[in-house]
Amino acid sequence: MNPVAFSDADWLDAAAALAARGRPFSHPNPAVGALIVKHGRMIGRGWTQPGGRPHAEAQALLQAGEAARGATAYVTLEPCAHDSPRGPACAHSLRDAGLARVVIGCEDPDPRTAGAGIALLREAGIAAELVPSPAALRSLEGYLTRAHFGRPHTTLKLATSLDGCIAMADGTSQWITGPEARAHGHAMRARCDAILVGGETLRADSPRLDVRLPGLAARSPARWVLTRGTAPEGWQAIADPADGRFGEAQYLLIEGGAGAAAAFLAADSIDRLLLYRAPILIGAGRRGLGEIGLASLAEAQGRWCLIDQRRLGSDTLDVYDRIR
Repeated sequence: MNPVAFSDADWLDAAAALAARGRPFSHPNPAVGALIVKHGRMIGRGWTQPGGRPHAEAQALLQAGEAARGATAYVTLEPCAHDSPRGPACAHSLRDAGLARVVIGCEDPDPRTAGAGIALLREAGIAAELVPSPAALRSLEGYLTRAHFGRPHTTLKLATSLDGCIAMADGTSQWITGPEARAHGHAMRARCDAILVGGETLRADSPRLDVRLPGLAARSPARWVLTRGTAPEGWQAIADPADGRFGEAQYLLIEGGAGAAAAFLAADSIDRLLLYRAPILIGAGRRGLGEIGLASLAEAQGRWCLIDQRRLGSDTLDVYDRIR
């Protein structure tokens, strides 16, 4: 029986899905996915391991072994071309494995590699091709956002009533959304390096901000608070969205407080919106956002693009990306 003929885009989509296994523990390195394919069949696969090593390519080549000779590698990010005390350059490893072809979903913005990985492979007689892949770009959002903006890819989560309230007038907010939406929110926490709330939310609610899903407790993100004061033990203080104290974090989730949400929106530091809406009306409750610095209604237009919409039990989730 002949194998199904998958396109380069199909294989890159698969590599991007594999890369998700490396998130968020791959930092400071990006979460990369790699596949080795021969005669239409996958013979090796890998993703970036915790702490950034081994790289995805090294994992895939190890699994493929000698069968990698003459095969095609599909990699979400251009293979690194610079030497490191932690391991060999992936472009060298792919070259030495005798691959016939390497298909790359995204060029590396790191100046130590940018274009050099592709050039090194081509100089070795390997058909290295850059095939821009939307799936690869999405899988590398944290790494690319850090490279271009010097901060993590930042998602704002809001759980509101139909009329835009995040709590009753007295501050009661447990629970606006149902168990399915809350479980989805915990899954999103598990994909992030850090989670942030405002100082008022921390003082009023003492939130745990951990991941309460079976088997995923170890993926609870670091806890940050937006405050100009000091943070309690186990927390990190962020003075403002532009203070640059984000460390190696590639993915940040903002979960609590109209003030914190507004501050990051006003600084144009939000890349994605997760809007969970419950089928309830609250009326005179607490609003989801404060002042975000818009001078006119025209400034609000054309900023957000709907990329996903789904039902979660009785609730609705809308996902928007910032248009840049």
